[in-house]
Amino acid sequence: MARLLVVDDERNIRVRLASFFEGCGHVVQTAESGKEALELLFSNEPADLVLTDYKMAELNGVELLQQIKHQAPDTTVILMTAYGTIENAVVAMKAGAYDYLAKPFSLEQVQHVVERALELQKLRAENRTLRDTVEERPLLESKSIAMRRLLDTARQAARSEATILLTGESGTGKNVLARQMHHWSPRREHSFVVVNCTTLSEHLLESELFGHVRGAFTGAIKDKPGRLEAADRGSVFLDEIGDLTPALQTKFLRFVQEQSFERVGGAETVRVNTRILAASNRDLAAEVVAHRFRDDLFYRLNVITLRVPPLRERTEDILPLAERMLQTEAIRNHRSELCFSPQAVETLTGYRWPGNVRELRNAVERAVVLASGDTIVPEHLPDNLFRESSDSGIGSVPKNIEEMERELIIRVLAESPTLEDAAQTLGINASTLWRKRKRYKIE
Repeated sequence: MARLLVVDDERNIRVRLASFFEGCGHVVQTAESGKEALELLFSNEPADLVLTDYKMAELNGVELLQQIKHQAPDTTVILMTAYGTIENAVVAMKAGAYDYLAKPFSLEQVQHVVERALELQKLRAENRTLRDTVEERPLLESKSIAMRRLLDTARQAARSEATILLTGESGTGKNVLARQMHHWSPRREHSFVVVNCTTLSEHLLESELFGHVRGAFTGAIKDKPGRLEAADRGSVFLDEIGDLTPALQTKFLRFVQEQSFERVGGAETVRVNTRILAASNRDLAAEVVAHRFRDDLFYRLNVITLRVPPLRERTEDILPLAERMLQTEAIRNHRSELCFSPQAVETLTGYRWPGNVRELRNAVERAVVLASGDTIVPEHLPDNLFRESSDSGIGSVPKNIEEMERELIIRVLAESPTLEDAAQTLGINASTLWRKRKRYKIE
């Protein structure tokens, strides 16, 4: 089943195509103008495929195509026209159209083109997933005994239907482990849906999770399913679940207990079969004691808890990880084969990596971009890797993790022109950095 949008100023064509493709099992929307099509596309989830007329008032088919490709590049667009000239076809294909249909056409002709386009789209999505898996899976290979035990437990837990709670510092790879657990699970053939609980306001996050009905709020022009529905028969991964507001915690608790909910503004109960994986860099037990997280939700989530160790607890993995990342980033940045100098290896393995795997990846990418030859030397690595070494002399008093993180954030903020630049240096998103500033009372 795919989401299709038919755009044509002739009502008969819209109705005929919509009825036909709904009969084929697809979800179909229609629009009579390019402007209406854009409103439908970008106020809801983008369509998988758009069938649009070429000649329309205000916004013609090629102009609509260009806007779609700019805002939703993965959406496939097929143009239809009664003006089937070679010139129009060339313009459409250069603008990124998948194909070009000249009216009049039979339903069998348009079905053939649409199904072929959807098959290609599916293959591309599978290739992206495979590429991401190939790049991410080595991040879970480890020489550390603690990490190997964690992976053994995760593999066993993945085969069950139990709720999983992943804990650990930011950047340790909790999202990579969650995706791998879905791959190991009996649900692997169905969707793995990610929801980042830090990036949206409470209102938008509620709609993102549970969906909404038409008229629920300004801009809700039609019913929209949420991410929990998208994960039906698959798995949903809630990253940084500790950031849910009290109201959302209450609503999500009901979903965890009953696998049911109502869309925002709706009264109909929606039931799904979704496996829950959640992650937090906070100590949720401490958050419960501090009355910032519901105890009943915590105990529902805390069925199987897996702590992903920070990189400083698996120092034997630093160099193998860095070398794999070096190969990946060299290919991504169109560089020939690169290697680390002995001095660069010493710098990498001697650093504590408070930003964990994410910070290591950023450091390696920076080095690949800045290296002029085929060898990465210390000068290509970030300055903070050396500053820590000079600050931690013999006799220094060990600091706890929060003190170290607070000092690192203060230092990076002082050296960065914007909050976004500081977040990129730290390997976290800007909303997480804003929250940490508030938590540590950093002005």
